[in-house]
Amino acid sequence: MRFWIAVIPLVLFAALAGIFLTNIGKDQSVIPSALIGKPAPEFSLPPLPGRDKGISRADLTQGHVSVVNVFASWCVPCRAEHPMIKRLAAEAGVPVYGLNYKEKDPQDGVNWLDELGDPYTAVGMDISGRTGIDFGVYGVPETFIIDGDGKIAYKQVGPIDAETLENVLLPKIRELKKG
Repeated sequence: MRFWIAVIPLVLFAALAGIFLTNIGKDQSVIPSALIGKPAPEFSLPPLPGRDKGISRADLTQGHVSVVNVFASWCVPCRAEHPMIKRLAAEAGVPVYGLNYKEKDPQDGVNWLDELGDPYTAVGMDISGRTGIDFGVYGVPETFIIDGDGKIAYKQVGPIDAETLENVLLPKIRELKKG
């Protein structure tokens, strides 16, 4: 009996140490998405108040690369990311769609875009968060690159900074545009 009392903690320690050692050096900010390579989910979202056009899956399946950026007015990292979204929309040469996620008052999304600028081709309101869930959103901001066939080609979790824009997103978009 004493043998097992001494061995069990050592076995547990060795197992935990093995788990930690196998994860050393891995980039913990990379969260794999099970949806990469799969079609964007079916959805149709109404526009923000005062806007003409919402977004739907049909917008993402028109034979061109596109970007979906999930944002909210209450999201502090979204505010920090917004200048990069404006650059992305100006430099990528593809439609950039906004998915306004879980706003309590849709007018908050309108006011936010009026204040910071609206780089989006169109913005859809995801008040319930259902479409975000279907995309596998963990939290805002998140950005998806959709290929010309309407499949999710890349997922960026967290805010986009200049380095990510220049070294990851724009090259990925250029690669997909070449076919």
